Amino acid sequence: MYRVLITDNLSPAGLKILEDNPEIEVDVRSGLSPEEVREALKSADGIIIRSATKLTEEILQGQPRLKAIVRAGVGVDNIDRVAATREGIIVMNTPAGNTTSTAEQTIALMMALARNIGPAYATMKEGKWERKKLTGTQVAGKTLAVIGLGRIGLSVAQRAQGLEMKVIGYDPFMSAERAAEFGIELYKEVDEIVKHCDFLTVHTPLTDETRDLINAERIATMRPGVRIINCARGGIINEDDLADALESGKVAGAACDVFTQEPPENRRLIDAPNMLATPHLGASTDEAQEMVALEAAEIITDFLTKNEIRHAINMIPVSGAEMADLKPHIELGHRLGLFLSQQTSGSLKKVQIQYRGEVAEKQTKLITSSFTAGLLSHSFEAEINIVNATVFAKDRGIDISEDKSTEVGTLSTLISATVETEDGKFSAAGTIFGQDFLRLTKLDEFYLDGYLDGNLLIYRHNDVPGLIGYIGTVLGNHKVNIAHMALGRLQNQPGGEAIAVLNVDGDVPDEAIAEVSSHKDVSCVKLIKMPPATAPLSWLQ
Repeated sequence: MYRVLITDNLSPAGLKILEDNPEIEVDVRSGLSPEEVREALKSADGIIIRSATKLTEEILQGQPRLKAIVRAGVGVDNIDRVAATREGIIVMNTPAGNTTSTAEQTIALMMALARNIGPAYATMKEGKWERKKLTGTQVAGKTLAVIGLGRIGLSVAQRAQGLEMKVIGYDPFMSAERAAEFGIELYKEVDEIVKHCDFLTVHTPLTDETRDLINAERIATMRPGVRIINCARGGIINEDDLADALESGKVAGAACDVFTQEPPENRRLIDAPNMLATPHLGASTDEAQEMVALEAAEIITDFLTKNEIRHAINMIPVSGAEMADLKPHIELGHRLGLFLSQQTSGSLKKVQIQYRGEVAEKQTKLITSSFTAGLLSHSFEAEINIVNATVFAKDRGIDISEDKSTEVGTLSTLISATVETEDGKFSAAGTIFGQDFLRLTKLDEFYLDGYLDGNLLIYRHNDVPGLIGYIGTVLGNHKVNIAHMALGRLQNQPGGEAIAVLNVDGDVPDEAIAEVSSHKDVSCVKLIKMPPATAPLSWLQ
């Protein structure tokens, strides 16, 4: 049974999905201290959080059972994504659940700014009637700049167009053609778009690149009387620079639903003239709360029970059906990496993986990550898995590349890997028979048909009569049973170099290996330890 820890409020509808699943045990504990969260995670397979729980590097380190974090919401800046990735933990969010509510909040704040709703309400409560003083501006015919054209940004743009506004946008990941389909004029630089708008709204994640994206320098180039809205993340707009611009009158009004510190202790921006502030209400609707809870519960359930990865921040998304189709290829990639980790010598420098045939049309990056996890498994104390493998490889300066071709050769699917170390190059290739039978088809320059499971005794030798019998006798004398043997030789005739891969039952004593090595026609002997046949990966069950 999988255990899911929930440390923030989650709607009853989301809890019900988890509680109704017989494979999941739900552990609801809110108000925990960081130390208590760390301790609770030791017995959790997954955790669902909102914005209140902070998952720091200190909390995430040394959590071997934890497989997934799901943020019930969009922003994941309360999760140390680098630490989670390094620990092999998948981070997922729920981007669709609060899209409509946040877009509506943005439009509501924009309209309130345009018509001075905040100060009008405040003066009415004070018994005043300041009708002439509070003259506003129409939004129809004005230009709205949307920075960040993801789900929420596009939803805001759609609503603004319904208000007869011209919408211009900036997003480095969207083409001009795609933006045009939504009726948006795309700008290539933030420095340019800020010069051409009457209203500006930001809808990007908070990253090193977007922190202080709107600052004093960019505000100085804006039209006098521009109005600025932030319903995304605190810190995208520099709060002190915005307060300066409001005080000087350069910015006619601003509305913020999010702040660098929540609740804010520095009230300079909130107390600035023509500033409208709300306490992070973007997703605070009954509908959004229920939708993100439902989505979060479904995401973690499908991940734990079906290996489905949706809306991942640090990994390639893949459906349950895709994962089922990929599973044998991921297993093969991992075993080839594990095999080569024991076959090679010297410091790793470069890895090239070739995909040929049907496998080239699949999500090969997942297979590559699985191969890398196997290749590095003997080099780190921490568990290396499909999430963190490429991070560890990058840390070590190992260059990993892929080469793909859908052209089918002798085998319908072939995965080949060449590992370059300071001692030379080592290669291996494998294929899949049916859905479960993983085969070693090539080792360096030798073609063969070996099994990639159990203990493998590999020896290079001269292709001479009587050697196989000698090896069998030696192993028999040491009570080692041979389950399978695969032979490969450079030429299809007697003589020359050859290689043998023996699948044996149980361990092979050092004395047996030494005796085999002593034969004059044997040049090299290695014992490779692989998982048993059909044994699942611990992080892919």
